[in-house]
Amino acid sequence: MTDKTTTAAQIENQEYCIVHVDDFNTFKTYDFVVIFARYENKWLFCRAKGRDGYETAGGHIEQGETPLQAARRELYEETGAVGYDISPLFDYSAKIHNQYSTGQVYFARISELGVLPAFEMEEVRLLDRLPEKMRFPQILPVLFERVKAVYPAD
Repeated sequence: MTDKTTTAAQIENQEYCIVHVDDFNTFKTYDFVVIFARYENKWLFCRAKGRDGYETAGGHIEQGETPLQAARRELYEETGAVGYDISPLFDYSAKIHNQYSTGQVYFARISELGVLPAFEMEEVRLLDRLPEKMRFPQILPVLFERVKAVYPAD
């Protein structure tokens, strides 16, 4: 983890956040992974239990995990994806006040969804665009625009 790491809860509860995108493998360490996924020609978003907003699959990189391992784990845990191809896209950083977090963004083309694991997610939805109600509204639109430049709609 980076020094002065910002937690997901801190990012979610802030109105002002600076987000930068960088080339893949720009940073030495990473805190998070974010996975934008396509299934049946739609973007896949998930909603956590007890929350209103939708988000992409993603989360903290566990100790001993590579970012790719974390992306694969989070994709399964948060969407139930069991068949997919996943590719690295780019890095990002988020800054709130003097606290930074860094992450890697991946793209997954899902071929098969299994049963949604009984972890933290309540449901998954397939959409043509970003959801109106979303978690991390300071970050997801910035990342989504960059992803769409590489992977436009099918």
